[in-house]
Amino acid sequence: MLHVGLDLSRHRVDVHLLAEDGTTLEVTTAPPDLDGLRGLVRSVARSYGKDNEVMAVIESMNGARFVHDTLELYGWSVEIADAQKVKGLAPLACKTDRIDARVLAELSRRDLVPAIWLPDPAVRFVSASLPASVFTWSATARR
Repeated sequence: MLHVGLDLSRHRVDVHLLAEDGTTLEVTTAPPDLDGLRGLVRSVARSYGKDNEVMAVIESMNGARFVHDTLELYGWSVEIADAQKVKGLAPLACKTDRIDARVLAELSRRDLVPAIWLPDPAVRFVSASLPASVFTWSATARR
């Protein structure tokens, strides 16, 4: 299994790729758009084999849902980490995007990701298509 830490900024995604034993395989960046993420998936598959399972972690922030959904469509397992809890687990005086990506990859490798729950795209689509009155009714019915 490969473990990927992703740190998203406005202009790029910093990527840190770890092997199961903790060896750094690759440190790179990718554009945070559909083509950039597709290129990242293809590059990892070409370099490390299509059969390798990939576990990616990204911090919760604007744009994380897009990255999550896109990478899952390409077959990666992706978790969104709670940014405050990650900061509590890895309080570093000198934090950079590359360091954040490395920390996220290491948390994935050690199975310590403080993940937040995100419904899959199908569930989000159904709930978005429901009228707001359904949510209002259910909230008042519980009182």
